[in-house]
Amino acid sequence: MTEERENRSDRENRAERENDVDGDDVTAPLLEIRGLSVSYRTRGGTVAAVRGVDLDVRPGQVTAVVGESGSGKSTTAHAITRLLPGNGSIAAGTIRFGRHDLAALSEAELRTVRGARIGLVPQDPAVSLNPVKRIGEQVAEVLRIHGLATRRSAPAEAVAVLDRAGLPDAAVRARQYPHELSGGMRQRVLIAIAVAAEPELIIADEPTSALDVTVQRVILDHLQHLTEESGTAVLLVTHDLAVAADRAQRLVVMEQGRVVEAGPTHDILADPQDEYTRHLLAGAPSMATTRPRTAVPAPRADTAPLLEARNLVKEFRLPRTGDGPRTLRAVDDVSFALHRGRTLALVGESGSGKSTTARLVLRLAEATAGQVLFDGTDVTTARGARARQLRRRAQLVYQNPYASLDPRFSVAEVITEPLRAFGVGDRLSRRDRARELLDRVALPAATLERRPAELSGGQRQRVAVARALALSPDLVVCDEPVSALDVSVQAQVLDLLAELQTDTGVAYLFISHDLAVVRQIAHQVAVMRAGRVVETGPPEELFTRPRHAYTRELLAAIPGGRAPSCASGTASAVRTR
Repeated sequence: MTEERENRSDRENRAERENDVDGDDVTAPLLEIRGLSVSYRTRGGTVAAVRGVDLDVRPGQVTAVVGESGSGKSTTAHAITRLLPGNGSIAAGTIRFGRHDLAALSEAELRTVRGARIGLVPQDPAVSLNPVKRIGEQVAEVLRIHGLATRRSAPAEAVAVLDRAGLPDAAVRARQYPHELSGGMRQRVLIAIAVAAEPELIIADEPTSALDVTVQRVILDHLQHLTEESGTAVLLVTHDLAVAADRAQRLVVMEQGRVVEAGPTHDILADPQDEYTRHLLAGAPSMATTRPRTAVPAPRADTAPLLEARNLVKEFRLPRTGDGPRTLRAVDDVSFALHRGRTLALVGESGSGKSTTARLVLRLAEATAGQVLFDGTDVTTARGARARQLRRRAQLVYQNPYASLDPRFSVAEVITEPLRAFGVGDRLSRRDRARELLDRVALPAATLERRPAELSGGQRQRVAVARALALSPDLVVCDEPVSALDVSVQAQVLDLLAELQTDTGVAYLFISHDLAVVRQIAHQVAVMRAGRVVETGPPEELFTRPRHAYTRELLAAIPGGRAPSCASGTASAVRTR
């Protein structure tokens, strides 16, 4: 009985702390959600995505919503501004924002709130930016709509907003189109659009998932500055627990559409009450000790590499500015070798040339200079049958699961398309192969009949991994393959990649801004900056004894260092691994 009274007292004290974040129990919530339920109409019936969610966001604070892919995080965020897909609807609940119930407002009334008072940073920049408009025009349009600039002043104001969001060479970037920017640069454009009107609330749906750690720190510092200086509230949706631990005063944990735990971030990380929260913390690669990699013997000195880049150069013409035409050297004299059964990771900031290098070695872009050798053959200028053979033996997992999957195809068609293209098997055997691959990437067989739009971002990326593996290639180029995945699925995919490498000897060129992930999977790491490789070495050596100042800067920017100790280990463990 005494123990029961003590447990009840602990729960009561915890509830008091939840209502008194940082000692401020008198500040009324800016956003107050009660009993929110959201459902989607699908061909298989109605699916409940969010079930009875209660959530508060107070001025001047960051509230983070965390959970696995499909837990309802993004659906909750989009329900607030009523930007759900056409088959989604709010089934029950209220969304109080100031004097408004957003769930009951008309579309015309919502337009006076969205953008001006609530800014949204969506998860996917590829589908959120207009591909046929220059970046500056899209930011200027937001300023004009909300009466913050005239047609004459808007272009200059747009450049200033982009500069504040941390976009380098903002005047040049403003004249470019979205496809001419890296994924991280496009994400910063979305952040610029969201904060342009200085809203009271910013809903940030995975705002840094496409960003490297140094730019991530700049963006999050900017959001934190807004909360501290102007009282802006931030609802941060993220699968990165280290980011949430660093930046949020309150933490909301969601599982299968429900809130399973909520309260001050420090309390939840130090003493998680729900088993699911403990599961998330244990699986976080940025907050737990590194899982051991499967030992792979070093290649013999006389063994020819599977892939070799020799002095690669790629130049792009930039738009004319006041200084005249300019050329950007995105890849500058890059050389490396990758052997069978090994993983080479390219790391660096957004715009450092990582993804461009990957496109060059796959012959998806023409090199300005240099050579690419695949299995001893020069494929730098391969055409026709030679290029097609390379396509079969080298596959790519794109960074963006929203843009890389054909929305008209079912998942079964997406995965089996490479098999059909190369005439591998019949319809029955191809479907069996698709079912096998789905199982290996932790998706149920029923997913075969669904379309990409019916899947979460993490589920789409797992489908993309399955598709890349369909032809059992010799080389897989992984361009940020797990950046969209929650921690538990991320661990499953990394384990899958390691298992396949052990079984088949496949080589990976692994591009990532997540150094904790790189340390788990890579045998060799090349650090890129401004198109050049500045340091290479095994991850154990490079992350513990970095020689180059830029490598040390990347390591210092890894999130999780501000977090308290938690039940599964310390959040700052990534700094000392």
